[in-house]
Amino acid sequence: MEAANNRPLYYMYETDKIRNIAIIAHVDHGKTTLVDGLLKQSGLFRDNQSEMSQDLIMDSFDQEKERGITITAKNTSVFYNDYKINIIDTPGHADFSGEVERTINMAQGCLLLVDAFEGPMPQTKFVLEKALENNLKVIVVINKIDKPGVDIKEVENKIADLFLELVVNEDQLHYETFYAITKEGKAWDHYPENINDNPNFEKLIDGIIKICPPPSGDSTKPFQMLISSLDFDSFKGKYVIGRINRGSLKLNQSLKLVKPDKSTINVKANLIFVSEGLNKIEINEAKCGEIVQIVGVDGAIGDSLTDFDHVEPLESIALEEPTLSIYLGPNTSPFKAREGKLNSSRQIGERLSKEIETNIGIRVEPNGIGFKVSGRGELHLGVLLESLRREGYEFEVGRPQVINKIENGVTLEPIEELLIEVSSEYEGVISMELGKRKATLEQQFSVTQKNVTKFIYKISTRNIIGLKNDLLTKTKGQVIMHSFIKEYSPLQPALKKIRNGALISFESGVSTAYSLENAQNRGILFVGPAENVYKGQIVGLSNKQEDLEINICKAKHLTNMRSSSSDGTVQLTPPLILSLEQCLDFIEDDELLEITPLSLRLRKKELDPIKRKRINKL
Repeated sequence: MEAANNRPLYYMYETDKIRNIAIIAHVDHGKTTLVDGLLKQSGLFRDNQSEMSQDLIMDSFDQEKERGITITAKNTSVFYNDYKINIIDTPGHADFSGEVERTINMAQGCLLLVDAFEGPMPQTKFVLEKALENNLKVIVVINKIDKPGVDIKEVENKIADLFLELVVNEDQLHYETFYAITKEGKAWDHYPENINDNPNFEKLIDGIIKICPPPSGDSTKPFQMLISSLDFDSFKGKYVIGRINRGSLKLNQSLKLVKPDKSTINVKANLIFVSEGLNKIEINEAKCGEIVQIVGVDGAIGDSLTDFDHVEPLESIALEEPTLSIYLGPNTSPFKAREGKLNSSRQIGERLSKEIETNIGIRVEPNGIGFKVSGRGELHLGVLLESLRREGYEFEVGRPQVINKIENGVTLEPIEELLIEVSSEYEGVISMELGKRKATLEQQFSVTQKNVTKFIYKISTRNIIGLKNDLLTKTKGQVIMHSFIKEYSPLQPALKKIRNGALISFESGVSTAYSLENAQNRGILFVGPAENVYKGQIVGLSNKQEDLEINICKAKHLTNMRSSSSDGTVQLTPPLILSLEQCLDFIEDDELLEITPLSLRLRKKELDPIKRKRINKL
């Protein structure tokens, strides 16, 4: 594959030589790996850079590297002969579907990646539905065809069934299929007899140029653009990003920024950039169809930029509504301000205001001294909380609450389609646990090659909270779960409490091995010896349904008597350390999670045990 490396630095591509394409798929089906391969093969890296560059180049966010998922959509571009291909790498997890919705409007086509072994998955259905609604030209790429035991025909049939279910018009049933091993940088326009031949993406790139239409619009008409993304750096400030829908844009051109409420602000394009690989290249002019990044415009996602004399805004981005909310407020525990410097309600509010500029799936409302923060799911909210924590913020959060709808006087709750893949020996565990949560089994089938069973359930979002932790524990980590919102249905009666009671510290102090040895017989401990705890802090999970007050700070009394039995070595089971998402799953309505840069602490909302008993009697 030959790159167009002899083009001028400020080369301005004509509209018919531009292709804007989104990469969409279920999580872990190879989107980011494909983009990395295109970047490496395009000639944008020098030889030594290509060898030194890490895998998953596009996943630059720390949490993306740690979690192994794409969280934010990113733009890049590759060049092939006389064509420029702008690529939008989108997240595959349903919780970050807002990233897909806000960026997919910049593309005219998309590559739908499907794992050759797993086939279409829940998020595959969601992202394909969004692509077809936006009338994108879909190119199917069946990836990981080198996996043992793949059944290509079965996967192709499942993809065809998915298209039949989702197409908006008959033309969308006609799509091209490619086959790939993105990890090795290989793609074919037919199923290969030998996977060791054709060691590049040239066939796929040719297919993109041929199948994906160029951007529509007239470069001679007045300028018009919808802001679909934002970026920041410490030197230039804010970048507003979008595809030029009509007209052309010149350096220092005066523009009108149009808000969703139709109010306007006079702005100027102080600087214009386009993507070239991982770099921003400054340009003087861009034509219709190009994805540009503009400095000098204090806009938000969903705002329109128009010609100064022709104010014709575009329709704002339509988004799915949030499904979960949490209370987020300043830390009120006895350990407040010990570990974090940013702990006031004002500081937290300012940070959340910045978050909603770029994370359009998040909603923030004042709630007492804190805020009600709404998002698409536990992972979506968990990533935000972890980001705040790493930036030095100290705060507390409540249990996730499901956001219901009211239509015609009837309260409706979100229902999710849940896919579970588990080792066949744990079939009974899955059936029992999902039965407790009033889930409806839609489908169950075995995959003999992997000795696993797959379940498809319908379950309310309210009843799915905390399920992942329970299943991971009961299957010894041998479970994979995926879900997405399928519909809304009338609110059902609440479930009885599923989780056991909490072990609660009876007094403040430093935990001792002597006390912990006695306490570990009462349940599973979350703290070890020599840790500071306070009265009302949750230090473990009880063996019983009721909460239990315990003293883990009591020291052994010294005496002048010695015996072989009393002076034996203390044997302690290592404490269970919960992640942030596991803590969110754990807490009940009367509990809080204290989050600091150094610690995660579970606690009761009311720390005083006497007041807590009075509240429980009401």
